Amino acid sequence: MRILVAEDLYLLREGMVHLIEACGHEVVATAATGPETLDALLAHRPDVSVVDVRMPPTQSDEGLRAALAARRALPGLPILILSQHVEQLYARELLADGSGGVGYLLKESVFDADQFIGSLERVAAGGTAMDPAVIAKLLSASPPERGLSQLTEREYQVLGLMAEGLSNQAIGRRLFLSDSAISKYTTSMFGRLGIADDDDTNRRVRAVLTYLNQP
Repeated sequence: MRILVAEDLYLLREGMVHLIEACGHEVVATAATGPETLDALLAHRPDVSVVDVRMPPTQSDEGLRAALAARRALPGLPILILSQHVEQLYARELLADGSGGVGYLLKESVFDADQFIGSLERVAAGGTAMDPAVIAKLLSASPPERGLSQLTEREYQVLGLMAEGLSNQAIGRRLFLSDSAISKYTTSMFGRLGIADDDDTNRRVRAVLTYLNQP
């Protein structure tokens, strides 16, 4: 894999570079600030990127905003957020676009190299890698939905592929169904889960979080 590492702490950044290369992958670029991250993402279009949330110049959410800007310019660009913090608003946006692989892990929960590289490979392949603590944080701000047992088999298939980060078009190709059929299934699925269409929440995010949080 061609991987970009965006992290402002020198020792952590170099440690990730060494680990990635030791596992047989290529680090195509590194970045230490938000603007550097965005420029590198657009220039190199890596197979997957590791991006910290809080980076210079503001040390707020520069890294995550750079990742989102890059995905808007290059839909489906795989991004794995690796951070000490959960930024609820941007984490929801990252999950919501449904156009490709995404991940959000807390640094304190990554215990070994296999787990880290496995998460990178999953996101690069178009899947999701979500930290349970991130899911819990996002769910705490949302009212509970009805159980997944209310979904039909086909609706459950659609939701599972949605949780892998696939767009409606990609789900349709996987299931050999038209875009309009997938749209009908998702609308029915939201209704069965009790997820209302309003301006304050993103239905796709809440449906995916419900799926990821199942026992």
